[in-house]
Amino acid sequence: MGGALGLDLGTSGLRALLIDAAGQPVGASERACGVAHPHPGWSEQDPADWIAALEAVMADLAARFPEAMARVRGIGVSGHMHGATLLDAAMTPIRPCILWNDTRSHAEAARLDALPGMRETSGNIVFPGFTAPKLDWVRRHEPEAFARVAKVLLPAAFLNLYLTGRAVADMSDSAGTSWFDTGRRDWSDALLEAGHMRRDQMPELVEGSDPAGTLRPELAARWGIAPGAVVAGGAGDNAAAACGTGALAEGQGFVSLGTSGVLLAARDGYRPDPGNALHTFCHAVPGRWYQMGVILSATDSLNWLSRISGQSPADLTRALGEALKAPGRVRFLPYLSGERTPHNDAAIRGAFTGLGAETGLPDLTRAVLEGVAFALRDCAEALRGAGADLGHLLAIGGGARSDYWLRLIATVLGVPLQVPAGGELGAALGAARLGRVAASGAAPETEMTPPAIARTVAPEPALADAFDEAYRGFRAAYPGLKAIQ
Repeated sequence: MGGALGLDLGTSGLRALLIDAAGQPVGASERACGVAHPHPGWSEQDPADWIAALEAVMADLAARFPEAMARVRGIGVSGHMHGATLLDAAMTPIRPCILWNDTRSHAEAARLDALPGMRETSGNIVFPGFTAPKLDWVRRHEPEAFARVAKVLLPAAFLNLYLTGRAVADMSDSAGTSWFDTGRRDWSDALLEAGHMRRDQMPELVEGSDPAGTLRPELAARWGIAPGAVVAGGAGDNAAAACGTGALAEGQGFVSLGTSGVLLAARDGYRPDPGNALHTFCHAVPGRWYQMGVILSATDSLNWLSRISGQSPADLTRALGEALKAPGRVRFLPYLSGERTPHNDAAIRGAFTGLGAETGLPDLTRAVLEGVAFALRDCAEALRGAGADLGHLLAIGGGARSDYWLRLIATVLGVPLQVPAGGELGAALGAARLGRVAASGAAPETEMTPPAIARTVAPEPALADAFDEAYRGFRAAYPGLKAIQ
């Protein structure tokens, strides 16, 4: 089995990871991509910037690791989900890609979500960030552009098109469009018709671990890759992260403390629960699905407090000491950018309550950490309600560097958190693993293995009752806050 290359297209840039025949990292390269906000609530990227970033990272890797690049046999692409890349008959972008965090299509999302069978077939609420409402918005507001649409590709599929010349998407990414029958793993003609789209405008579907095509010869020659390298179907970013952390089967999952927060559980079967604003998507490997709860401001909440206080996030958390404290009187609702799970409320905004003359910055910091932990418990309760097993979770993302926060989250969730021993994790590694499987035909389970664990952060039983009571107060605060905003 040869080496492989994983490409992870995030909102802020593209990361390429080169792994060897043993699956170990060889080198990586990154390039930034800008985001345009031409109007309030709009978020767009030029697909040409993705290609420029791709060419830059590949040139960098070819110059630094020519021997390893020559041994690449498989390539996998991960991308930020839901983005609408509209192509004309010549496969040229018609307009900038409308991104996952663009909210202009809220009215179209509400219309589609109210249609009979929409949630039942797609397995999900139609969020404004999903793809179908964006195309409905273009139909209503940019009819000339809509009339030219020959294909709609998600960002990862657009890179696949550049790599192979074929318009191919995987199941995990496609499940976030609201045009997809997530249980049957195929486009839904009924949902396409509801969104004024046609099946011929959709890419071909493959499983994420199956071949989507081969690398175009001119690219292979330019990048120093042997002819015939296989490009995998790839994955949406969270499915790829699950492949990178080995979360394939029931009982495996992770909590990701990034800008947003994700609590993901792998599922052996299809058990949607859209009423709790859970995302239920196909996994990147055949016959499996995953569910996740999403909060929109995880480390973003701490970063906000850092900006207004003039202290770094590390300094803020360091001031709390090492021992986990019982819940404070100050409560923080972390809805700085609205909320997904379980409220599906784009308009709600955050709040502090319980402030007193004696309140200091450490009290605010503790409240922010607790508020994020309670919001993640909202996700955990929704997942448990759908039958997910949360026996243990990996802790990943920038916020996982805070031991205090990990002890807090473990106690609030009542779940041990496993801290990886370091090294490469996440979507780029998952994409590379998908490339290896597609090229070799190996069973996904042999490649998508969990990382070595450095330590396990256990819940603190002595504080469990106090945090359960505080969580009940947190839950009760949302409707009151909603009523006064």
